[in-house]
Amino acid sequence: MRNIVIGSGPAGRLGSLELGKLGEEVTLIEKKHIAGTCLNEGCMVVCALTDITKFIDANSRFNNYGFIKSQLEISYEKIVAKITETQEKLRHLNQLENESFGNNIIYGEASIEDNGVTVNGESFEYDNLLIATGARPFIPNVKGSEYGLTNKDILKLDDVPEKLNIIGGGIIATEIANIYSTLGSQVNILARSTILKELGETTKKYVLENIIPDVNIHENTNVSEVFKDKVLTDDGEELEGTAFFATGRVPNSEIAEGLVELNDDRTIKVNEMMKTNVENIYAAGDVTGGYQLTPVARMEGITAARNMAGYANKVSYSCIPQTLSLNTEVSFVENEKSECNEDDKATIGIPGIAGPSAFWKILSGDTGYTEVEFDKKNNKINRINSISPSSTSDVAYLSYLMRMDYDLDDYGDFLEIHPSTDSNYKIIKNMWL
Repeated sequence: MRNIVIGSGPAGRLGSLELGKLGEEVTLIEKKHIAGTCLNEGCMVVCALTDITKFIDANSRFNNYGFIKSQLEISYEKIVAKITETQEKLRHLNQLENESFGNNIIYGEASIEDNGVTVNGESFEYDNLLIATGARPFIPNVKGSEYGLTNKDILKLDDVPEKLNIIGGGIIATEIANIYSTLGSQVNILARSTILKELGETTKKYVLENIIPDVNIHENTNVSEVFKDKVLTDDGEELEGTAFFATGRVPNSEIAEGLVELNDDRTIKVNEMMKTNVENIYAAGDVTGGYQLTPVARMEGITAARNMAGYANKVSYSCIPQTLSLNTEVSFVENEKSECNEDDKATIGIPGIAGPSAFWKILSGDTGYTEVEFDKKNNKINRINSISPSSTSDVAYLSYLMRMDYDLDDYGDFLEIHPSTDSNYKIIKNMWL
């Protein structure tokens, strides 16, 4: 069967790979760069810059301890050049990987007409279509918004901004604040309501006081106007510096308008098989809304591909692990389906454990913090907030146990590797079981 995939971000790229593995005929159409926002403008760029800020943070710590004396000279221009060079290598590898399964990749802007897709003046018919066109930064209707930056502009900057006003209070806003604060910017976060609603209060407090202590937080603050070198808030306060919008994302669903049903927020409406209201048209990734995370987009793309190839498959969104890429990672997961009442909840929180990347933080008392909420009645995990160098993998594995609905007694046979910075095993094995 002829399958066309529009968009090569995590959803489209993994969907194409899955179709190719299943022996299906695939044409993958990409407007600009393979691998989408994640590699080219999003999380991979943030992670690359955060690797550098972790090094700066460690260097500062060791200098303060007195056993290393070094003065760093940071070239933002060269950092950008090396990120770009790495992106080019990864794009090449991603293309080779897709082509190794016989998939045809075409670069150009696609349009959907009748029962075909047109790109670069050439039309292609399809039996199944997967729309994985992603999303773009949302720019609020604020006077002067054209002066504001977004994640698309990170690699276009000539140097680190002297002063930066980040508009937004979520994960992206916090990650950007951490990067540029560590690189030397004076940073303000301007949150319309409160910052980091995704985290528990104790975890949030730790992040603000120990990981981004130099960032000025302005909660319940609206921006009324943006200028080239300052922003004006609703209460008349002027804050000098460049504006950076981290105010959410909007779907690139224009290609599907009038073709399939859209939700009220203009995301493409799909069922648990990633199928639209049109029998042979599927959608996956950020264009469908929901969790705008690379692993979720991959999962959705693979689910769509299997259904396109005739293998019935459904997607599940329970216990999705998430993280903030900061100088110390902050990861969290919650069982949204838990019916545990307040009387049956128990929470244990402890400081982080000394181990890889945490030993030298003991002297300053910022090894991290982990908090686990339990369902006492059913002996399950309800929620985890974990701040540690290993939290991204720790919480990912624990989210699997939560998703599979394991009883916590099954965790008793878990054998950790020493040394470890994972406080979860200590809480679960030594304090709970």
